[in-house]
Amino acid sequence: MTDMGAFREAVAAWAAGGADGPARELAARLPVRTAVLLEGPSDVAAVLALAERRGRDLAAEGICVLAMGGAMNIARYARLLGPPGLGLRLAGLCDEREHGWYLRGLERAGAARHGFFVCAADLEDELIRALGESRVTELVRAEGDLRALRTFLSQPAQRDRTPRQQLRRFLGTKKGRKIRYGRVLAKACDADRVPAPLAALLAGV
Repeated sequence: MTDMGAFREAVAAWAAGGADGPARELAARLPVRTAVLLEGPSDVAAVLALAERRGRDLAAEGICVLAMGGAMNIARYARLLGPPGLGLRLAGLCDEREHGWYLRGLERAGAARHGFFVCAADLEDELIRALGESRVTELVRAEGDLRALRTFLSQPAQRDRTPRQQLRRFLGTKKGRKIRYGRVLAKACDADRVPAPLAALLAGV
């Protein structure tokens, strides 16, 4: 396990009610300067993949990208990692419907909110919109999932959804698929097609 991976695990244990010592020790030793707070592992996969495509090693830069396990955990993570806790600079992405949770959580922790950027629905939707449905379908084919997609699209529940909504739903129908496609879609984005919230996040850290 990399040191940054150990730090992520220590933070998760701390957030779950464990001791703060391991996280504090690792933060000082690495050192960590910024924590990028994301809702789930598919968001982490996308951010790391795009950073890698741009030739950046975020861990080496002292930037820890971590999943909080849901937007409602923002207050806890901001308190532990922001001004009241480790004093790290905070940044991240959130879905539009969760924006209020983020604003309140950051305010309670006394953390700045200018490093956080809002996705219209979620990051997968932003990536699908940036790439276009045809390109995403090509990527699904390349990943060997075209048959599964066609089976999914034949379901009655999908008939009234737009192609973008259908693709977004498809990515969440199998465990691990959202994480894999978070990486795949982000790597497929040319420099001029990166979703605005994701581009702004990476430009700011």
